Amino acid sequence: MKKILITGANSYVGTSFEKWLSQWQDEYHVDTIDMIDGTWREKSFVGYDAVFHVAGIAHVSADPSKKDLYYRINRDLAIDTAKKAKNDGVKQFIFMSSMIIYGADEPVGKEKIITRDTPPNPADFYGDSKLQADLAIQKMADDRFIVSIMRPPVIYGPGCKGNFPKLLKLAKYALIFPNIENRRSMIYIDNFTECVRLVINSASGGIFFPQNEEYVATKDVIADYRKIKGKIIFMMPVPAFVCKILSNSGLFNKAFGSKLYAKELSDCGKYNAVKFCDGIVRMAAYAG
Repeated sequence: MKKILITGANSYVGTSFEKWLSQWQDEYHVDTIDMIDGTWREKSFVGYDAVFHVAGIAHVSADPSKKDLYYRINRDLAIDTAKKAKNDGVKQFIFMSSMIIYGADEPVGKEKIITRDTPPNPADFYGDSKLQADLAIQKMADDRFIVSIMRPPVIYGPGCKGNFPKLLKLAKYALIFPNIENRRSMIYIDNFTECVRLVINSASGGIFFPQNEEYVATKDVIADYRKIKGKIIFMMPVPAFVCKILSNSGLFNKAFGSKLYAKELSDCGKYNAVKFCDGIVRMAAYAG
């Protein structure tokens, strides 16, 4: 039986991972520890096969007053946790990095295709704080301490937070939507948790780029959701010159830009159990 410690209580990914592993109760023992008040430093990590570090500030903030907090949580706390895991003899450390370390989206009409040779280029202190932890923790790896870095794109699923549920909320009322072609990497929560399980089972180290098998267009999220709900939608053409003007807005690019991982980056096992359309069905059922 593998003994796994999740560092970061009540996180969406952490609770989803624990629930996913409950399918194999004879194979995994899972504990979760809260990282907020600092008492985690007094807990022994001895005896755990793997520590999955999910604690962090998950969503981008442009508020300069929060910059130090982002670095304390996303960088310093992560590094300190990895050091403790290594000192206590943990065999494997899995760190939740992010696709955000590769920077902002390209203007609409251009594609950002990330390959193994693409250098990280964070656009803000959120991305930089994640990158600094990502790189520092990689350096701790040795023959007795396996480091596994997860750099997922947008993770979505029932109960998730962030921009994806906001998009579905918009879909409830969007009778008309821009017909803009784009492609994005995403990953359904069950696919991601299965990827992490396989990485632990195989004790694999390195950098991982899990994603759904399908790239997704923003308009397809809206259209699929409305179809599931039995609602019609009209796709409105948007002239290229209008897209070019609107591309001066980071928010517009975030919604309709293209940002994806090359497929060969994500060939790390059979973890895609849920197709994109099936994930939308599940989210629609959860939303009611």
